[in-house]
Amino acid sequence: QVQLVESGGGLVQAGGSLRLSCAASGSIFSINAMGWYRQAPGKQRELVAVITSGGSTNYADSVKGRFTISRGNAKNTVYLQMNSLKPEDTAVYYCNADVTTVQAIHVLDPYWGQGTQVTVSS
Repeated sequence: QVQLVESGGGLVQAGGSLRLSCAASGSIFSINAMGWYRQAPGKQRELVAVITSGGSTNYADSVKGRFTISRGNAKNTVYLQMNSLKPEDTAVYYCNADVTTVQAIHVLDPYWGQGTQVTVSS
């Protein structure tokens, strides 16, 4: 099994910053892309940012220039630095990783964290 554990959410005023962290553990053979998604009440889950194993990144237009995604040296962690936060960034943020496990090294499956709440007050 693979577990993704997020941390770093909370309540912040508009214009403030937060840093989310996600650590993957378990029967991991390799991790390909890792990313952050978010879901606001009444809305669909949307991609925020993604980073490949090679370090290429992609961002939603709404967060470009404000958010930065990065991976740890061990490559099983991913971070999301969020600056200049806006009330519309309020959502549950989910970590995602595309993983091959030691039990099935030729199968790439997506795994999700439990989510962490980010609330930005105006």
